[in-house]
Amino acid sequence: METLVATVLIVVVFMTASMVLNNLFATSIQLNDNEVRQELLRLQYQHQNKRLPVPYYAELGPWQIEVSEIDWQSTTQTVFEANHRSGNKEIVLKK
Repeated sequence: METLVATVLIVVVFMTASMVLNNLFATSIQLNDNEVRQELLRLQYQHQNKRLPVPYYAELGPWQIEVSEIDWQSTTQTVFEANHRSGNKEIVLKK
């Protein structure tokens, strides 16, 4: 009887650990923003070298990328913005 209880407890502990790890990995993969940050840096480089038309709109997987210019106090500022559709995460680089 003790063997059956111990086996059930071990299975429950490993199932719980497996579900927690699966959730952590799924979330980290879903909200991984390294690729979109690299894309924003590439777009900044293209803008500095006058090879990027502004305004610019693109999609990169679940990310929506926008490059726009904002006039503020007699200066023009370029905003590089990426929004994640499902994660409500936003990355903004200003130049």
